[in-house]
Amino acid sequence: MTTPLNTKFQQLDPAAFSTLEGQIALTVPADGSLGVPARKINSLARGTLARLVASEDWAKAKAGDTRIIAFPDRMGVQSIIVAKLDARATQSDARRAGANIAKAHTRGVLHLVGTHAKTPEILLGLVLRGYAFTAYKPKHEDNRTGISVLCKDVAALQATWATYAARAEGVYFTRDLVSEPANVLGTVEFAARLEALRDLGVEVEVLDEPELARLGMRALLGVGQGSASPSKVVVMRWTGAGDARPFALVGKGVVFDTGGISLKPGAGMEEMTCDMGGAGVVSGVMRSLARRKARANVVGVVGLVENMPDGLAQRPGDIVKSMKGDTIEVINTDAEGRLVLADVLWYTQDRFAPVGMIDLATLTGAVVVALGTENAGVFSNNDALADKFLAAAKAEGEGAWRMPLSAAYDKIVDSHIADMRNSCGRPAGSITAAQFLGRFVKDETPWIHLDIAGVTLPGAETTFAPKGATGWGVLALDRFIRDNFEAA
Repeated sequence: MTTPLNTKFQQLDPAAFSTLEGQIALTVPADGSLGVPARKINSLARGTLARLVASEDWAKAKAGDTRIIAFPDRMGVQSIIVAKLDARATQSDARRAGANIAKAHTRGVLHLVGTHAKTPEILLGLVLRGYAFTAYKPKHEDNRTGISVLCKDVAALQATWATYAARAEGVYFTRDLVSEPANVLGTVEFAARLEALRDLGVEVEVLDEPELARLGMRALLGVGQGSASPSKVVVMRWTGAGDARPFALVGKGVVFDTGGISLKPGAGMEEMTCDMGGAGVVSGVMRSLARRKARANVVGVVGLVENMPDGLAQRPGDIVKSMKGDTIEVINTDAEGRLVLADVLWYTQDRFAPVGMIDLATLTGAVVVALGTENAGVFSNNDALADKFLAAAKAEGEGAWRMPLSAAYDKIVDSHIADMRNSCGRPAGSITAAQFLGRFVKDETPWIHLDIAGVTLPGAETTFAPKGATGWGVLALDRFIRDNFEAA
């Protein structure tokens, strides 16, 4: 797994600034007032810092923006990174400052002057934006060698950071999973990586094809029947709250999606390695919960399949029977994610009777048309649960937008020869997909469906991630669990 740069916490000693090497970063409020560490740096830099914060350029800078002073006099560092951040800055601005510091950190140790009250938030933004997936770039040289946080109370800040670090590790885990190519991360390898979570105290169980067939998961098995990679369901259980009923997270894990017999166009198909993004987020959240020893009971269940156009592959026009017992007419084999989730949703409720359930899937292109890459689509049968999740997503700065469900849309899902059909055409495509999934949710189960097709791999860098996988949802779901289901 990609690991964040080594972070150490050291006692702040302004007298030692002249001996530091690498780069140094600090925050200065909008009014340009300099605290003791900043005054020392300004003195060593022959007043350059004071001139910067008195400049018109500084006045135009927004909260969280950074400016760089290169090769300051009488200092061994290559540059001083100055972030504009008031003492009462918002969490969002603090994280953004950290992200901009990460973009400016190019060489050696980064010495972060950690005197700001929101230093943990700054550091989280820094670590998230500092991610780099370089597993297949052997000649890549990362000239960054670590982060040294210079602070007044080392023990206190280190203890606070431990929780943040656990969450960052969950994001990194998700990003790695989504970034891996399908020839490396097939269903078998994905399951093996999740089995390794046992080392953190997560109970992990892998259900193979014979067991899935015994359970009646014919919808899920139909998706993978054209692939050499065996279909699997992986159950992860974190028990941090005794005998309490768990909250459930369910993820779509299509390790590669060709569309099957309903073959996708070739252009852009290489990005279908991300079609296991929902399972990736569930896995990252489970890792985060375990790392921070969350006082909650959470079960994560992911369906792992590969959708290939083999001679044995499922065909348009086939009819499959789900674990629930409902029959599904397969109109389009590229609408495969909902078949996987149908069985996994039913299995999760049948076995664990969760107090609530959220599923995540890179399910439809229609949600990208509707919301772009800024927001995930949120569909729910329970307003209270949806409001709690939306609040958590907003607090973490992860875009999410409530979408409608209604009986009028549900009628579109009906089939004239089976209980339902898996594809209903272009109009309201993300909604009819959610309506399909809703048929596999019991009336008594509060449920949210998150369509994350747009936010998983947006195609360009974001504030907190370089180009590639974002890990969207790990922070929001971790916070959602913490705020609503953790024991005091």
